[in-house]
Amino acid sequence: MTTAQQLTKPDGSPIQVLAVDDEPSITDLLALALRYEGWQVATAATGLTAVKAAREVRPDVIILDMMLPDFDGLEVMRRIRAEQPEVPVIFLTAKDAVNDRIQGLTAGGDDYVTKPFSLEEMVARLRALLRRSGATEARTDTTLVVGDLMLDEDSHEVSRGGDPIQLTATEFELLRYLMRNPRRVLSKAQILDRVWNYDFGGQANVVELYISYLRKKIDANREPMIHTMRGAGYVLKAPQ
Repeated sequence: MTTAQQLTKPDGSPIQVLAVDDEPSITDLLALALRYEGWQVATAATGLTAVKAAREVRPDVIILDMMLPDFDGLEVMRRIRAEQPEVPVIFLTAKDAVNDRIQGLTAGGDDYVTKPFSLEEMVARLRALLRRSGATEARTDTTLVVGDLMLDEDSHEVSRGGDPIQLTATEFELLRYLMRNPRRVLSKAQILDRVWNYDFGGQANVVELYISYLRKKIDANREPMIHTMRGAGYVLKAPQ
């Protein structure tokens, strides 16, 4: 399977995963592979049972099929995030369902894997997602400040001009990378390598997608801080 170092929470307790799919063969296989990693796994076959399970186990990450018997994965994510707004979600989509993938990311999903998938790829994606969500790291009391934008690396709270801003795990990690490098132009390749931690199949447009999400939340009705340097990348800087 994998010989990578076992990931745990900062207190040493195991990672909790919720795997949601109406095909028992898939959830059984995921549970087997992820328990091999030392993680705890809860499973659900419907949207309703997924929402209930998330409430009970408070997962660190969710694997979520887009197509479920009662309602779709987007609705499941919406209901779970109403109570656990920062929980990372990785969608399972059909290989040819491009619209599902785009819709999932647009709705706030953090990643997607297409069926059929390899267990090695799934574990790698989950490890990357857990690291950028901060679930596996002991956090410091560091606060990043650029202009009137503040990011607390300990509490994962973000605000601009005193107004709180809600970000997904991936949006948070992207903003943190930008704020750690103020006034420095970062290429799409650099951002992919730092934020996604694996080869995203050359799909640099995912960077454009998440930059657009951040702009809507950080720069909405304000002096813009995130700038595109055509042909070079992106830069974050305080308004003059």
